[in-house]
Amino acid sequence: MSDNTSSISTPSLSGAAEQTARIAPALAAILLGTFLVLGVGFAHSDAIHNAAHDSRHSFAFPCH
Repeated sequence: MSDNTSSISTPSLSGAAEQTARIAPALAAILLGTFLVLGVGFAHSDAIHNAAHDSRHSFAFPCH
C-alpha cells in the first residue's frame, strides 16, 4: 500500500523576517498614535482643538 498523500508546504519566514513582520506594524501604530496625540494636542486650530477636547481631558492630556 503506497501513501500518495501530498503535503502542502507553506512558506515560512526566517526569524529576522518574522520579527520584522511583527515590529513594523507596531512601530507604525506607535508613530501614528504619537503624531495624533501631539499633533492635535498642540494644534492652534480651534476646530481641531474642540474636536478632540473631551478625549484629551479623559486621558489627562493637558491642552490649555
